[in-house]
Formats: sequence, structure tokens, C-alpha cells
Amino acid sequence: MEAEDAVRQAYKAYYRRLVTQVFGLVGDLAEAEDAVHEAFARVLASPRSFLRADDAERWLRVAALNVARTRYRRRWLFDRLVRSGRVDVTPESVPGVSGDRVALVAALRQLARPTREAVVLHHLADLSVAEVAATLGVPVGTVKARLTRGRAALAAFLSDDQPVSLPEGVRHA
Repeated sequence: MEAEDAVRQAYKAYYRRLVTQVFGLVGDLAEAEDAVHEAFARVLASPRSFLRADDAERWLRVAALNVARTRYRRRWLFDRLVRSGRVDVTPESVPGVSGDRVALVAALRQLARPTREAVVLHHLADLSVAEVAATLGVPVGTVKARLTRGRAALAAFLSDDQPVSLPEGVRHA
């Protein structure tokens, strides 16, 4: 019962934040919810490492990110269709989310995955640069570079001025 109680408390404390963070990465609310649910299911299936973790939220975040990455790899065709414009993500397709949020997620989806992960974890999950580096398993300098490129690209993507030109060194995902 100790493990179930710990998971229940973690679910109450972290579920919404984790869904928001994963949604920022994948741009699909249902996918984000599924990834977070699967992370919690993994905890219930094998609770030892979770119970020993120094930071339960970080452990769950890494698990949810791993699930999301796996799903991302499996859904590459759909993602390519969205990026190519053949499938549109509209405010109507994401109930309860403002048009600005949909525009932000659409802009985030145009970033390369490593850059998008750094931007979402730092700005949406409110993690420090060091925490982002630890979560992603990369050096702090790499995170700083990704954040700089990501901010520049987002500014271009979200600008009202057309046409959009990407900053040097930034590519579409």
C-alpha cells in the first residue's frame, strides 16, 4: 500500500504540471495525457526506483518524456503531415485552449526536437538550465545554446511580420 499511496499523492501533486509540459513538447493534449498516464502506470508496475528517487516529480517527468519520445518516433508520419501543412492544428482541435496557446504549440513544433525539449522544460516547466541539462542528459552549455536558438526561432515564427526567415543555425524539425 505504501507504493500506491505515494503514487496517488504524486498524481495529485504533479499530474497537471506534467501534462502541460508534455503538451508543450508534443502539441497534442490527448498524447500528453496518455504519456503521463503511462509514466504513472510504469511507476505502479515497478515502484522501487520511483520510491527511491530523490525528486519524484523529476523522475516522473523523465519517464513521461521517454514515453513521449517513443510515441513521437512511432508517429513520425503524422508529424510530417502536420509540419507540411496538410493537417492543421486549430483551436477547435484542442478544446479549452486559447488560440494563442495553439499558435505557440504550432511554433514549438517547428523547432527541432532537442531545441523544443530545452525550451519547453525551461520556460513551461520552469526548470533551471542545470535542471534541464540533468533531465536531458546534456551539458549546461548545450542547453544554453538550444535556448538561444529556440528563442530566436520562436520570435521569428510568432512574429506578425511576413515572410519568416529563420535565424542562422536554426532549422525546421
